[in-house]
Amino acid sequence: MLADTDVGSIITAAQSGAQWGYHLLLLQFLLMPVLFVVQDLTVRLGIFTGKGHGELIRETFGAGWAWVSVVGLAVATIGALLTEFSGVAAVGQLFGVPRGISLALAVAFLLFVVWTGSYRRVERVAIALGLFEFAFFWVALAAHPRGHDLMTGLLHAPLSSPTYLYLVSANIGAVIMPWMIFYQQSAIADKGLRREHYRDARWDTAVGAVVTQLVMAAVLVSTAATIGKVNPNASLNTIGHITHALTPFMGLAMGRLLFSLGVLGAAMISSVVVSLAAAWGFGEVTGFKHSLEHNPLEAPWFYVVFTVGVLAGAVMVAAIPDLVALTIWVEVMNAFLLPMVLGFLVVLAMKALPPGHRLSGTYRWIVIGVTVLTSGLALYAGLRGM
Repeated sequence: MLADTDVGSIITAAQSGAQWGYHLLLLQFLLMPVLFVVQDLTVRLGIFTGKGHGELIRETFGAGWAWVSVVGLAVATIGALLTEFSGVAAVGQLFGVPRGISLALAVAFLLFVVWTGSYRRVERVAIALGLFEFAFFWVALAAHPRGHDLMTGLLHAPLSSPTYLYLVSANIGAVIMPWMIFYQQSAIADKGLRREHYRDARWDTAVGAVVTQLVMAAVLVSTAATIGKVNPNASLNTIGHITHALTPFMGLAMGRLLFSLGVLGAAMISSVVVSLAAAWGFGEVTGFKHSLEHNPLEAPWFYVVFTVGVLAGAVMVAAIPDLVALTIWVEVMNAFLLPMVLGFLVVLAMKALPPGHRLSGTYRWIVIGVTVLTSGLALYAGLRGM
């Protein structure tokens, strides 16, 4: 769940705060239960079937629909990796490190961790990286937000503005991502969680949903309390833009260091999660071995897909530096994929689970209502804002 606040999410939250103050802050809190409901379904499917998301789609709907889901995953993965590596390059440049060197170091680190480690080791390294995102809480405190402005922004939503609606769609797409669904279900299957772990896994997901959205809120508050008050039209298409815009309010050393640590942690943990989600999804649909418990000789295609994803993202960012400007569009694209992604997920929860654990009764209608409303809002806001 820490990877859910990736570099694209950070830029989306920063632009939301800079352009609209606190008017998109309430959305971050409303998305907490939505994120939990969605990811809880992946927990349930992973534990009670022992299978990854792509594998269940193939068994339930057939190979054709499985490939459709993986193509959607691939599109979302490419967009995400571009933003993650753009973030790595931007942080390096802030400290005078050429983008080629910072990207090469990031790629080498990611390949080493995944190619030489078990699931447990990869998970621990990823969590350690993700904890750097807590630096954003210090950034928000240093911005000194005013309580009156915050409450005013929370209670007012300018829904008639296309620009506002476009950022609503982007924020939804920045929180509920196709690769998160593939990753969490496959990760649960890969580490072998069983029925007795279900309660703890749900709590893990609930805490993660709250923490990741608090990080998003902290970034939004940081820019709303500073840039949004004095220069709401500032260009914030890159991490460098955001950092330079914040430093006059927070001091050069603190602004650069804290924000860079948070971005680097978000970029690295998300790169691991996104690339593994693609590798798992491809393996589940094709039937090739797909587990971190296998070494590269036992599951060559799994590690090849992971490696190709990492290398391709880094090479594209090195060759075309301005790709990060597409960040908001990438998040809106995630939002447009939601009807398909959430549709598969809900139907699987009603059909693929053992009878005693399928969605049923009142909770089934709550889940259906939440997913339909979220997908509908994401589509409506995105189309109105285009």
